[in-house]
Amino acid sequence: MNIKQFDDLSLDLNDDTPIYPGDPEPHFEVATTTEHDGYNLSSIQLGSQSGSHVDAPFHFRDEGTRVDDMPLDLFFGKAMLIDVTGKGENEPITLDDVAPYLENVTTHPFVLFKTGWTDKYIHTETYFKHPFVSGEVAEALVANGIKFLGIDTINADQTGGTEFPVHDLFSNRSLMIGENWGHFDRIQSDNFYLASFPIRWHCDGSPVRPVAIEVVDDD
Repeated sequence: MNIKQFDDLSLDLNDDTPIYPGDPEPHFEVATTTEHDGYNLSSIQLGSQSGSHVDAPFHFRDEGTRVDDMPLDLFFGKAMLIDVTGKGENEPITLDDVAPYLENVTTHPFVLFKTGWTDKYIHTETYFKHPFVSGEVAEALVANGIKFLGIDTINADQTGGTEFPVHDLFSNRSLMIGENWGHFDRIQSDNFYLASFPIRWHCDGSPVRPVAIEVVDDD
């Protein structure tokens, strides 16, 4: 495998990073400095779903696996991008949108949905009125062997809704969800892998730095 380029799909994580309504707000402050202590160190307050992150099954199910106990092969694998940038506010991604891609899920079980929403609307109220994955799409992806669903919105389900069919299904099937990602325009090839490893803590999810690894097949 020859690597062509690395594409960083993460958002900056700082005091201004948008969060899901009601989540803990991230806060960074100086704990020590080289001037006074001989070294620089920061104090960081975060929610487990702060910034670009992954959701473990425990996020929506008490019996679900926590992120540090998930198999590592759920955080690296062959990926594909589904472009749904034509979707509007609070519009579902439907089975018609994904039908042309379903037969490739078996060989590309890391599926990214490109809405363009984060890059266009971050730090606005519209950011929370994003497109979302419908329950029937989630079911079709699971039936075809998906391991990981990533999306460039703050939520795979509808924010502000009362039902969470994507989270419920993926939690029950011990699969992974990645949310609050961005910069999917950086991916220029259909031939790429996704790496998105979490912090090793016993928790419902974790901030991550998702990276698309574009490759050129060996001759």
